[in-house]
This record gives sequence, structure tokens and C-alpha cells, in this order.
Amino acid sequence: MLRDTGQRFEWSEQGGTCFADYRVNGDRLSIDYVESPVTLRGTGAAGRLMTEIAKIAKSKNYKIVPICGYAASWLRRSEEFRDLIAD
Repeated sequence: MLRDTGQRFEWSEQGGTCFADYRVNGDRLSIDYVESPVTLRGTGAAGRLMTEIAKIAKSKNYKIVPICGYAASWLRRSEEFRDLIAD
């Protein structure tokens, strides 16, 4: 389940929570940092978090500025959402 605190998206499952710190500036959504607890690493939880973030960005016509290496590589691999990467 996705939760938005205004500066952090949180995705909880299996008793753990992944998160992505972010900032919005105009039509740009900067993802500064994505973190997943050890118990969720390798389960795809962070990818599900990124999918939900990308859906929100798309619905609001945001471009994503992936500061975090994980966010950048996830977006580059995503056929559905790679067009959201800011120029």
C-alpha cells in the first residue's frame, strides 16, 4: 500500500516499508533516495514502489528527475515509464 507524506512515498508489505524521498518543483518530480529494508530486498517491493510513483507522475504530467541510482536504472529499464525521465 502506498502512502505519501508530502516528502516521502512509502510502500509497505510483508511487515516492512520501502521509501522514496522526493521533491516537486513545477512539473519535475525529483527522486532523491530510494531505500528498502533488508527483509524486502530482492522481493520486487522497491520496483512496486517505483511503479506507483511513476503512475502518479504520469497522472500529474510530471517528468521524473532520478537523483537516486536505483530510481534512474529502474526508469531506464521500464518500457512503460522511461518516457517520464526528464531531459
